[in-house]
Order: sequence, then C-alpha cells, then structure tokens
Amino acid sequence: MDRNTETPNNNSIAIALDIGTTKVCAIAGRRNEYDKIEILGVGTVLSEGVSRGVVSNINKTVKAIKEAIEVAEKTAKMSFDKVHVGIAGQHIKSIHHHGLLVRQDPNEEISKQDVSKLISDMHKLVLPPGDKILHVFPQEFTVDDETKIVDPIGMSGVRLEANFHIITGQIGASRDIIRCVEKVGLEVADITLEPIASSKAVLCQEEKDAGVALVDIGGGTTDITIFKDGIIRHTSVIPFGGNVITTDIKEGCMVMKDQAEKLKVKFGSALADEIYDNRIITIPGFKGRDYKEISEKNLAKIIGARLEEIFDYVLWEIKRSGYEGRLIAGIVLTGGGSLLKNIDKLSEYYTGLPTRIGQPIEHLAHGYTSQIASPIFSTAVGLLSIAINNMEVSEKTSIESKDEQEKSEENKWLNKFFTYTKDFFAAAPDSEF
Repeated sequence: MDRNTETPNNNSIAIALDIGTTKVCAIAGRRNEYDKIEILGVGTVLSEGVSRGVVSNINKTVKAIKEAIEVAEKTAKMSFDKVHVGIAGQHIKSIHHHGLLVRQDPNEEISKQDVSKLISDMHKLVLPPGDKILHVFPQEFTVDDETKIVDPIGMSGVRLEANFHIITGQIGASRDIIRCVEKVGLEVADITLEPIASSKAVLCQEEKDAGVALVDIGGGTTDITIFKDGIIRHTSVIPFGGNVITTDIKEGCMVMKDQAEKLKVKFGSALADEIYDNRIITIPGFKGRDYKEISEKNLAKIIGARLEEIFDYVLWEIKRSGYEGRLIAGIVLTGGGSLLKNIDKLSEYYTGLPTRIGQPIEHLAHGYTSQIASPIFSTAVGLLSIAINNMEVSEKTSIESKDEQEKSEENKWLNKFFTYTKDFFAAAPDSEF
C-alpha cells in the first residue's frame, strides 16, 4: 500500500518554540514521505528575558518570541495558530513511584486501557504546593509474579504493577511560558521537557538501548537525561551552564562580558594541555587605556575548571541514577556548550566514559543547512519532531473518530430500517398461500 494512503497527514506542518537563556528559536517543518523531517523555516532571536531557563521578564520574552515566530513564518511562507513549547530550569525535579492495578477478570487480556489507567493514576499523586506533573514514563511492569516486563499488553493476570519515572515542574514557570505565547496571539499545543526533546534529535535507538547519558550544556542550565534499554531512567538539571563559564572568564581576565563571550567562543578550549603554541590574545583597553594580554593556556584553565565541576555533577547524577558502570554508549554532549574545543576529550579523561558531540541530524531530511546541524539547535529540532508526532496522532485520532461516527450513523440508519421492515411485516395480513 502507498505510504501516502496510509498516512494522509504526512504534509502536516508544525512549529516549535525553544525559549532558552541565550536565544529564542522558532522552527517550522513537516515529515516527508521518507519519514524524515524537512525544515521549512527558522527564526532565532537573542533572549534577554530568561534566566537559567525560566522566564524572568515577560515583556522582553514576548518581544523575542514574536520576532522569532515572524521570521520562521516568513521563511515557511505560512502562519500558525498553535505552537509546541519546551520547558527547562532548575525547578525541574524527578521522582520514582510504584503503581498497582487489580483487575476483575484474570482471564481477560491486559489492554491498552489498563496501562493508561495505571499511568493516569500517577497524575493523582500529591505533590508539594506549586508543583505539577509534566511527564510520566513507565520503567517496567509486573504481571502477578512475572517481573521486568516491557510491554504487558496481551498478557493475562490479576495484579498489574509498574515502576514510574515522573518529572515535575513549577506551575508558575509553565504558566509564565503559556502567558508569553498567548500574548503573541498563539495557543500552546503542548509543553515538553527540553532534555527529552534534545534526546529525540541527537540520540539513536541503539544508544538508548545500550545505555547513554545525554548532557545538554545550555546557556543557563545543564540538563542530564539517562537512557537504558530504550527507556528514560533518570533526569536532572544542573543550575549552571555556558553563561557561568563566560562570567568566570570575565572575572578571571578582568574584561567586559561581551569580550568574555567572544574569548570563549573564538579562542576557548576545554583542555589547557592540548594548547602547545600558547598564543597571546590582545584585548583593546578603554579610552586610551593599556590593552590587556591573555594567554590561550590561561583561558583554557579557567574554562576547564568550570567544566570539570559540571562533569563532577554529571558523574554524581549517573551514580545517583543507579546506572554507574552500565552506560555502554557513554556520554553524548549537546547544546551550545558542547561547541567548546576539546570538550569531548575532557569528558573522556574526566569521566572515563566514551563521549561524542551530538548534532540534531538524526531524523532530518537531506538539504538542511549547516546552521541547523549545530548542537545549539538540538532542543528546537527535538521539539519540532515531537510537535509533528503529536499533530499526526491528533489528526489520526480525529479521522478514526469521524469514521466511528459515520459508522455509528450508518448502523443507526440500518437499525431504523430493519425495525421499520420488521414492524411492516409484523403488521401485514397473513398470506393466503
């Protein structure tokens, strides 16, 4: 059967919004006939109203969102009314919980509805004031005495149990994001945790099965997501990222913030030992004052010290997750911070785990620009992938509901017809034959 016949929603175009500490990025695209994502429009604007992943200035954030959306719409040559948004920040927490469902008929097969009931029960958990559940991920199921079941649907049993990884965030943080988007005149279709979105863009299924720690070094936070056997096992947020490295350079080298950022991007390195020529970088002084001279090696030492602290947190989170020594695929670095020279080498030296830089090209169709291939766009591309999936599921459900409704109307008409026929023959006089 032709793929387009099976999935008539292939050309559905969605838009996603990454509201980050350093940038606001709107990205529009669709899935092509080869199940790859085509990027149709991208709008990137400097972010000034977000601090450590959380909206701190509504007006500045609204302005940045509006500009980013307008650029993306202009490039994609269409307008949107719904947008899929990411959420991050140090308010994000994760908990583990155990669920139990006692079934009435042990001979009846476990259905998708039973699993959905178990998951929906998790949303009834009592949380600290101001918190809400963002995502619920089943870890493994137990049916009666049979443990470590990945998919229980079709099995039979009385007790259906499951361990869940639950991600929570502050209601205020998500409400501020929704408010900013609505002020632009758009509706929030859904909110997704940003490290989950990044994993969609940069990780392959083999890595998720083997065991991998995705470390997304953003401007305000560093997000950690651990996968094993294809399932999210642990999530955590470290409350500092690339901006703290810039601040360290600013204070250590006694320069302005914009100069510190340029030093980091152009000359920065994560390993001082890898610098052999040790060039001297000259920075102009103010109003005729003497210029400053900074050696590349000293710059690398400042950067390396902060990155080692970040990797200390990463190692601690891996240990806390219970998957220490079980991550065969090691670490995948992404986000703007992963662009630092030799950061993958520092990660391998410091953690002892194999490391690669993750680019968001895993599910992209050919023809994407080198700009989109940068780890800076990992979250945005991942959010777009999730937005397209959600749109396709929504449209498929809508079509199925319409079919069911038409079938119901047809059955209703047939029932009326048979009832009328039955009544007609019942009322007819007896045959003479």
